[in-house]
Formats: sequence, structure tokens, C-alpha cells
Amino acid sequence: MAAKHSLAAALRTVRKARRLSQEAFSDVSSRTYLSVLERDLKSPTLSKLTDICEVLRVHPVTLLVLAYSEGAPDGAQSVLNEVMEELRELRESSEI
Repeated sequence: MAAKHSLAAALRTVRKARRLSQEAFSDVSSRTYLSVLERDLKSPTLSKLTDICEVLRVHPVTLLVLAYSEGAPDGAQSVLNEVMEELRELRESSEI
């Protein structure tokens, strides 16, 4: 995993890339709560993250990969390779 990861930075990056204001999330969250998340003062629940990602039009895993690839030499591909290997290992050792 990357030495430094930030869901807050990933959230802000995707929101700005989609050209969405914090007010655009009013159906799923308050602007204040989104600001708190983007300043890394709180972490969302998985359910709230899913709601936010629907507004962002990205899969929650996309946001997490962005968060965990920050600062990694190989970026997102490195994170995805690690996840795929872990899933293979889990599949071999159990029935998922």
C-alpha cells in the first residue's frame, strides 16, 4: 500500500474533475459535511461513500484506488495489481 493515502484528496480531485460544487451533493449530504470530508476531519461510512460516489459518477473502488495510489511509484496500477493478487489468494484459500 502507498505510504500516504488520502480519501479527502481523492474526493476533492474527482469532484473538481467532474466540475461539481459541494452544493451538488445536497441530495446525499450537506455542503458542510462534504467540506469536512474534503478536509479529512471525518471519514464517511461505506453507505455514505456509495451515495457520494453516485453523485460523482464513479465506483467507490475508483475513489479508494485514487486515495491509495497517491504517492505510489506505479500509481493506480500498482494498487490494482495488489488487490487482484489478494483476491486470487483469497479465492484459492476459500470459497468467495
